[in-house]
Amino acid sequence: MHTMTAIEIKAFGDPDSLKPILVSVPKPGPGEVLVQVEAAGINRPDILQRKGLYPPPPGASDILGLEIAGTVVGLGENVLTPLLGEQICALVTGGGYAEYCIAAAPLCLPIPKGFDWNQAAGLPETFFTVWTNLFERGKLQSGETLLVHGGTSGIGVTAIQLARAFGSEVFTTAGTEEKRQFCESLDAHAINYREQDFASAIMTMTQDRGVDVILDMVGGDYLQRNLSCLAMDGRLVQIGVMNGPKANINLATIMHKRLSLTGSTLRPRSVEEKTRIAQALLKLVWPKLEAGEINPIIHAIFKLKDAANAHRLMESGKHIGKIILTTAS
Repeated sequence: MHTMTAIEIKAFGDPDSLKPILVSVPKPGPGEVLVQVEAAGINRPDILQRKGLYPPPPGASDILGLEIAGTVVGLGENVLTPLLGEQICALVTGGGYAEYCIAAAPLCLPIPKGFDWNQAAGLPETFFTVWTNLFERGKLQSGETLLVHGGTSGIGVTAIQLARAFGSEVFTTAGTEEKRQFCESLDAHAINYREQDFASAIMTMTQDRGVDVILDMVGGDYLQRNLSCLAMDGRLVQIGVMNGPKANINLATIMHKRLSLTGSTLRPRSVEEKTRIAQALLKLVWPKLEAGEINPIIHAIFKLKDAANAHRLMESGKHIGKIILTTAS
């Protein structure tokens, strides 16, 4: 076990820049484990990194991939858990598009009972992101209302299901009738944003009250509309800027409604910060996964060598739920 197949970015650009290569198997350092990867999740930050717009943080692998599922096959110094041979899923800062990957030991979570490799690989990035932003920064409470944009994305389906599982009423946006109906099947009130102005629709659907929390990865011209359909003391949580990082806003809206605007990124955060999120997920969310209250939505599974096609699918916007890479032959 000296070399492995991994996906390299030959040059920043389109999906064709992703090529399989042979590289050395990495060695775990103190507090780290080596995982034999069975499956890895595709996420939008991977697309940005491939284009040269989202460099890995210092010390992280330059191989794409932020979440994996597999078997622990090596231990660094000072690792007590997980054990050798344990099957885990993990949040990683890079390196997931490969046959072996390094993971921080505290960020390895047991695979929920009844889950296969592909389902497990689609959990870490979206669940860490949604939990910390929706429930910690957004302070979403049972009985409150949530608007999540992009309801059929990996983040979207996770946010809808988590919010519903913890007692919130959910509204969401989708771009086609098929996607709108899928969101409705998850017990969310869905708005086709191509046919309706979502802000006006939200105010109509909530009898002009607005929603308590908005989880948004769009940014740009969505910002003022988001603020306009928040309820008094509402919270907007920004986790992406697909429509651009800049916007003009009316500050009076924030003042009159006592609104809070926050946001975060996950990848650069310390292992200690991510460990706290992992512990909360294990205690509060993993039981709901094992009970079937929350179900991973897998749209498509690609061979590792076909990572370029997986990226094409994500960029097409035609997927519903997660896109997964498998190392299985």
